[in-house]
Formats: sequence, C-alpha cells, structure tokens
Amino acid sequence: MDTTRRSLLLAGAAAGGALAQSGGLTAGEIVRRIQQQVGVPWRLETVDTYKAGGPEARVKGVAVTMMATLDVLQKAAAAGRNFVITHEPTFYNHQDLSDGLTDNPVYRFKTAFIREHDMAIFRFHDHWHARRPDGIGAGMVEELGWGGRADAGHRSLFRFDGIALSDLARQMRTKLKIRAMRVVGDPALRVRAVSANWGYANQQGGIRTLASPEVDVAIVGEAREWEVVEYAADAISAGNKKGLIVLGHIVSEQAGMKYCARWLKGFVSEVPVEFVPAEEPFWTVA
Repeated sequence: MDTTRRSLLLAGAAAGGALAQSGGLTAGEIVRRIQQQVGVPWRLETVDTYKAGGPEARVKGVAVTMMATLDVLQKAAAAGRNFVITHEPTFYNHQDLSDGLTDNPVYRFKTAFIREHDMAIFRFHDHWHARRPDGIGAGMVEELGWGGRADAGHRSLFRFDGIALSDLARQMRTKLKIRAMRVVGDPALRVRAVSANWGYANQQGGIRTLASPEVDVAIVGEAREWEVVEYAADAISAGNKKGLIVLGHIVSEQAGMKYCARWLKGFVSEVPVEFVPAEEPFWTVA
C-alpha cells in the first residue's frame, strides 16, 4: 500500500474511532470496518464513497440495498435506518454527479428527503466485486442454489445436464422473483454450459462470451440492444445454438446485497443491520 493511501486510511480510522467513542457508532467507523474485512486493498480511484452525509454521521441503523431508490430510502427512514449502503448509484449516473440535475424536481425531492431524515449514503460497489469470491456472485449463486454447478476453473461458468432453455429461464424467474425477464433463443435449446454476468454486460465481454464454443447460454443483468442482444440474435440466425437471458439489472445483483447485509452483521452488532430490497421497476402486459 503506498504512503498516500495508508495515510488516508489511518486518518479515516482515527476519526471514525474517535467519533464512535464520543457519541456512538458513526458511518466512518462502519466503513473502516468494511475496509478491514473486505479482504482487498482499498482503492484511491473508486466510486465507493459517500453520496450523502459523511463519516461523522451518527448511525441509528443500517439499510443495505442494491440501489438507493427513493422507495428504498423511504422504507429505510421509516424503519429508523439512517445509514444506507448501496451497490449502485443514488443519482442516476455511475459517478453520482449532479451535473444537469440541480434544478430537476425529482433530484431536488430526493436530496431534500435525504437531508430531512439525516441520512448518510455510502456506495459499496468496486470492492464488493473485487472481493474473492465476488460478493455479488456469491450471493446470486446462493440464491439460485447453483453452488454445486460452478465450474472449478471458471467462477462465472455453470454446468447443467441439458435442461431446456425455457425451463432454465422459468427456474431463474421463480427463484429470483422476476416479473419481466427477457430471453433470446430457441425455448427447446438444450443447455449444458451457462455463463453469468451479473449486472451490465458490455459489448466486448458479452460478444466474447456468446462466441465461446464452450458456452450455450449467456445470462446478463442488462445489455444494450444494438450490441450484445443484436449479436445473440445474429448468432442464432447464422445457425449457432445459443441463448441469452436478460434478467434486469436490479434482480441480477439483488441477492448479492442480501448476502452483503448478512456479512456486515458479522462485524457490526451495535446497531440494527437490515437488507432492504430495491423493487424491480418493470412489469409486463398480460
């Protein structure tokens, strides 16, 4: 660890510890414990920072969530959980920048709600993914019951015995309680190898996965329809036996933050820690 990084962490630890001693547990103390427990060096360049409030915030309770939507914040506040640990952004872009939003009525309403309820929000994305095993992946595998299907050499590859694509999709929809899953491919396709990309699948990674002769089906949280989805459709039209399951971003990582809440309880016992699921935003027309 370089000198600058060490100095920042030590300063944060000292501040968090002093504040905790002078008046109860602070957000800074909880973040310091996360940094100690996650098992990877803390980065200087990261989105894992405070999005509202700061390390001095006195914590009454912790809400762990996949995405700090207004609905989640309202539920957390009602339950007395004023420190929110979220995996995804709070303000609609990866860096949580407010450019172009300061006069937006929804942004103003959300930020006013956060202030009125003395909430602090911390993002826990980069380091939860960097953890080994990946915290999101571990939670998703546990929720799906796929632990025994994982390929020993590839953490994201799972083996099946020729299940039909339609049955695989149905099982995932049921276990993850998905309302609006989308599937590309022949429903009768026999599936033996599945590659899972929880969250967003970029163009290069998604195409590389589908192009692999070892993979029958790619599972993603979301992908641009003119990139990975179009490639999957073209691959099938070209005669390749492939499938693509698009879960939706929230449901594709939600169980990873459910797992995170349980992990956090292992070293934060002074205040309540609760998993608050983010609602899947989509529904389909019957």
